[in-house]
Amino acid sequence: MFHNDWDIVLKDEIKKNYFQELLHKVSDLYTVKTIYPPKKDVFNAFRLSYKDVKVVIIGQDPYHEEGEAHGLAFSCLKTPIPPSLKNIYKELYSDLGIKKDMNDGNLIPWFKQGVMLLNSTLTVEKGLANSHQKFGWSIFTDEVIKQLNKRDKPLVFILWGNYARAKKQFITNPNHLVIESGHPSPLSCKFFFGSKPFSRTNEFLIKNKITPIKW
Repeated sequence: MFHNDWDIVLKDEIKKNYFQELLHKVSDLYTVKTIYPPKKDVFNAFRLSYKDVKVVIIGQDPYHEEGEAHGLAFSCLKTPIPPSLKNIYKELYSDLGIKKDMNDGNLIPWFKQGVMLLNSTLTVEKGLANSHQKFGWSIFTDEVIKQLNKRDKPLVFILWGNYARAKKQFITNPNHLVIESGHPSPLSCKFFFGSKPFSRTNEFLIKNKITPIKW
């Protein structure tokens, strides 16, 4: 299904009835409604192999307007970029002095270096935020977090906002670092700014002899 080591790590999970039913339900919805991201992109986060993940940034659900979502949390292919991503870029500049193009929301360069951009819910109906939240996607993505937690090799989990922070219960391995803060949304960014997630991530990776991320 994933064509890499996720097939082995998640082999039991993807056989479960709830997951097979979820796939059928979502597949049917693609034929009658506008669903994002495009069907081919739903599992893009899993193109990064299990063994190559260095950092996990957990989002809630995909962007729900045309041309935005492509299967990677917070990454956006359309301009103007969403306010949350603008605030992520502002914090990156404040933290590390890296100035990003505010017209380019594509985070694939991070992804290619080992940053898994994982939404808890992997699909959404056009214009309706959280419309697929109760479909069962979170059962699957919680299992993904649990499997990443089992890894001996140190990982950084970045949890922005209360929804993501609730996933901390699954991260029990002392090998890993959890970085928590408010969400970068304009509604809560005062609890996000100043959290320095990018420098803290790289300090941890370097300390563990892992190549840092070129943010």
